[in-house]
Amino acid sequence: MTRFGAAVLGAFAFAMLASSQALAQDSTAPASCLPQGQWAQPDYRSVEQLADGRVTFRLCAPDAASVKLISNDIAQVPLGPNGGLPMQRDESGLWHVTTAEPVPADNYRYNFLVNGARVPDPLATTFSRERTGINSTVDLEGPEGDFQRWHANVPHGSVSMIEYWSAPLGTKRSAYVYTPPGYMNGTARYPVLYLVHGAGDSADSWTQVGHAHNIIDNLLAAGRAQPLIVVMPFGHTPQRADAPLEAMLANADFGADLHDALIPHIDATFRTIADADHRAMAGLSMGGAHTIRHGLTRPDVFSRLGIFSMGLGMGRDDVADYRTRHDAVLRQSAREMRLVYYAMGVDDFLYGTVAPTRALLDAYGIAHHYNESDGGHTWINWRRYLADFVPRLDWGD
Repeated sequence: MTRFGAAVLGAFAFAMLASSQALAQDSTAPASCLPQGQWAQPDYRSVEQLADGRVTFRLCAPDAASVKLISNDIAQVPLGPNGGLPMQRDESGLWHVTTAEPVPADNYRYNFLVNGARVPDPLATTFSRERTGINSTVDLEGPEGDFQRWHANVPHGSVSMIEYWSAPLGTKRSAYVYTPPGYMNGTARYPVLYLVHGAGDSADSWTQVGHAHNIIDNLLAAGRAQPLIVVMPFGHTPQRADAPLEAMLANADFGADLHDALIPHIDATFRTIADADHRAMAGLSMGGAHTIRHGLTRPDVFSRLGIFSMGLGMGRDDVADYRTRHDAVLRQSAREMRLVYYAMGVDDFLYGTVAPTRALLDAYGIAHHYNESDGGHTWINWRRYLADFVPRLDWGD
């Protein structure tokens, strides 16, 4: 053997010995929860629905000092700056927490708070955008949630994202549009519902977390609703430097965009029945405020309204100012509105707005259906309000 060959053989033997020693040492250390290898996948479930209805959440974060589960939708998760459910770390760096009580079957938003930073679940497959940021979502199985789930045995409509130019705002805008089963291959025209999200959400929230398309598909399949187009606009407009925060609710720019840009674009692009008797508007929270201000005051455009978890009376002069501005048209609304649907949860922080809002409707003789539910300001309620509202539209055709 040459001197060079002996040197190579010696180096190889030394490397093998060092490798075996390292393996012996590593065998005593716990395996990391992180994937091992270039193509390896994480070996854990981030959300597991247990047989007793409780739910376990997990996150692999070996270098984290603290992790919490945070959610605005799961009642057992405390809210506020010090809220969240603290998670425990095992030796592999996998953090976990199990809810103390069963979580009802429904769709829930959640994230993790890692060292104080909000982090979406890296193993989630569904998400919901907010006005800023993103939430992970999970669908917990159970018959209570069937009304909002996708089912293989019913016909399905389509959801598309459209873009349009808003001359009133001087910018490009977007919206999501649901068209019912059969629309793509048909020639029929349809009534339209303009459905608006809340202050913390985005234009796709009514589909991503609200499941509006599934709810309506299921209602149509059950013969409980008539086919319709649903337009889901972006409820926020570019922030004006001189606009106070409360202008988010009394947003004149949204009204201008809705009436002067979006509705004309929809009527020109989709097969709508373009008259007030075949046009409705509804919204939750901020979207409910938009409906009160830009729907109830426009009986020339809308004949049917849904107001979810919102009312007048949040400001000292709110109701009086609204009456002063819209007195004549509210009298017209009393004559021409075919449906005003109003829904609120008894635990909603806006529950105090119900009495002044209903008093105003009564003062003008505006008939309305009031749905007072359990619960608070949550998507759990808003999905159910939509499922109750849509069958009441009764277009009469």
